Amino acid sequence: MSNGRVELTRRQWLAGGVLALGLPARPAWALETIRQGFQTNIWGMPTYYLLKSGLLEKHGLRFEEFAVPSGNLTMQQMVARQVDLGTYAGQSFIIGHDKGGLVVIAQIEQVGRTAQVVTRKDLNLTKVSELKGRKVANQTGSSVGNIFTDVIAPAAGLKKGDFQEVRMDVNNMVSAMAAKTVDAMVNVEPYNEIAVAEGIGISIMDFSKVDKMPVFMAATPDFVDKSPETVVAYLKCWQEAARDFKDNPGKVADVIYAFFTSKGYAMSRETFAKALAKVEVDPGFPSDLVPGLQKDAEVLLREKKISAIPDWKKALRPDLWAKARG
Repeated sequence: MSNGRVELTRRQWLAGGVLALGLPARPAWALETIRQGFQTNIWGMPTYYLLKSGLLEKHGLRFEEFAVPSGNLTMQQMVARQVDLGTYAGQSFIIGHDKGGLVVIAQIEQVGRTAQVVTRKDLNLTKVSELKGRKVANQTGSSVGNIFTDVIAPAAGLKKGDFQEVRMDVNNMVSAMAAKTVDAMVNVEPYNEIAVAEGIGISIMDFSKVDKMPVFMAATPDFVDKSPETVVAYLKCWQEAARDFKDNPGKVADVIYAFFTSKGYAMSRETFAKALAKVEVDPGFPSDLVPGLQKDAEVLLREKKISAIPDWKKALRPDLWAKARG
């Protein structure tokens, strides 16, 4: 008997057992298990909340979690096809599309206010231009890192080599500032608020006036092609999660605060609330994404970080969000 027939017989037997027990049979288009990537800074917390909310299970979705310090690492995992879905800002997405054909299935949040340049308090620095000759902690290759080196630093008159870029994960930067091994950090929440609350650093700017920094949920094209039904069911979960962020923020905050305290961060609720308030969570698929992404892509192309400007009709999949809404 061939493997195909053995498998068919096994499925028939399982279906018969389900019917005998009076349980609902799995549909023919059974949903795929999702390998979900997310970053453990504040940008990844809406996704973390979704995973802990019970909404995925409610819609018959199974998942595996893949947590990393920043979204560009999730992007790299997706290019390597180790993860199916993950969130990051436009710069990382564009690089991921260039390297691995990744596609956007939704915009989850805007985080421009969470990304900041924070300097050591004892140095009394107030402007980015004063970082000349200084050691700056930066998560090289991240969206925040790219915006700082490609846009913010040049606008402040800093050329490559004018400051020493110290490559570092965002979750190690506050301790490096406290130890005075770096003079400043390009970081995201909640680490900026922690540094300020502990008297280690001063925030001299956030990125919101330079880039509102939409954070996208991206997918591998393989996963979308294999099971578009899973993607649509997944986006329905996001639509329900959006209501929690709007109507029950206390519940959301409790889940996310518990995550950080479980990781050993000694952060007051007040400090956490300030950090979370900078994240604008509004899952959807805005119709005006292309101009901002085009601008980001032109910078990345100029800096030779991508090989070509993406074809946005292939890179953006608003049809999947539309199906989920329908």
